[in-house]
Amino acid sequence: MNRRLIASVGAIASLGLVLSGCAGGSDSTSSETTEAATSEETAAETAAETATEEAAMVCEGAIAVMAPLTGGAASIGQEQLNFAKLAVEDFNAANGSSYTLGESDTQLDAGQASTQATSIISDSSIIAVVGPANSQEVSAVGPAFADASLAFVSASATNPDLTNGDNATFFRVIPTDAVQGPTVAEYMVNELGADNVVILQEKTDYGVGIAESASEALTGLGVTAEVIAVPEEKKTYDDIVSKIGEDVDVVFVTFQIAAKSEQVAQSLIKAGKTAVVFGSDGSFSADFKTPGSYTAAFAPDVNGIPAAADVAARFSEQYGEFGTFGPPVYVASQAVMQAAQLACEAGSLDRAGVLAQMPNVLISDSILGGDIAFTSDGNVDGARFYIFTLDESGSPVLVQ
Repeated sequence: MNRRLIASVGAIASLGLVLSGCAGGSDSTSSETTEAATSEETAAETAAETATEEAAMVCEGAIAVMAPLTGGAASIGQEQLNFAKLAVEDFNAANGSSYTLGESDTQLDAGQASTQATSIISDSSIIAVVGPANSQEVSAVGPAFADASLAFVSASATNPDLTNGDNATFFRVIPTDAVQGPTVAEYMVNELGADNVVILQEKTDYGVGIAESASEALTGLGVTAEVIAVPEEKKTYDDIVSKIGEDVDVVFVTFQIAAKSEQVAQSLIKAGKTAVVFGSDGSFSADFKTPGSYTAAFAPDVNGIPAAADVAARFSEQYGEFGTFGPPVYVASQAVMQAAQLACEAGSLDRAGVLAQMPNVLISDSILGGDIAFTSDGNVDGARFYIFTLDESGSPVLVQ
């Protein structure tokens, strides 16, 4: 059992029995006095025992955060880490708990994530995990975490197949690409008037999943959708852009690193092509900034959500500006700590105990703008995707 009882028992004043005798005093008076003293002494002992039993119970344990803290997506990873830090501080302050945070740098790489998972599993103080960030990382660590009965909650992995049963201890607080695909397809057709779309499918679990979802939705809407597979390690895109016809209305990019989407947008401009670049949720970053482009996001801009006002203000004061990748980590951290708190109260604050309580998590009026609860397969109930356009300064503006 991973909990600590802190007894805080007040000192018990010693009780003295003072018998005052007088000539002609009766035995009954002495008996009554003795009984009263005994009663007071018993009451004091009972109060002391009650104080011990009601001593504050401080629930504690380590939460590991898996994020790309270095590398090409470090800006996203650092934002995620800092929101996790703030969540732990807030939760401990509100609940009198003593949860701590461990950092695990995955560099947005499945192999690195797998290595980090081995270290996490070997550390018995870690009772739950927040992350990892992308879909291929989740696939890499899922079986090992399941064997260790270790619950893990991602704030940004969107491939629908992750909750098909292969990752038995996996949960997420954002919607899947099964929602993203139709959302972006309908916007392209209904709002941008697209008839011909090219999808640049990054050859990763994430890229393949969202490309398939969008392609299926576009085809169902009667739109031509050509899929071009792109290696994850590819550095330049001029050769791919040269294959994109003049009649293409939208280029949908399914890259995980926003800077790559920006390269595609600039290559199109250089080639004199007018197709609009539409980034999947991986492109929602300051690194993707070509005006007139679009991007999806699995979370809203929480700056406009009343429930998030205090958290957003304090985060900005401590860490600066942020996007949509950080706030879901705050919620994911809340989720594992709420499960840990329930496990602690049930007397079983360990990995199995936390995992058993995950289906009971309910975060009311979260900073994402609604309640957070999990379906039986580990997905978040009722989540949706958002659409942003980039204004003249390259800043995202919510349009749907």
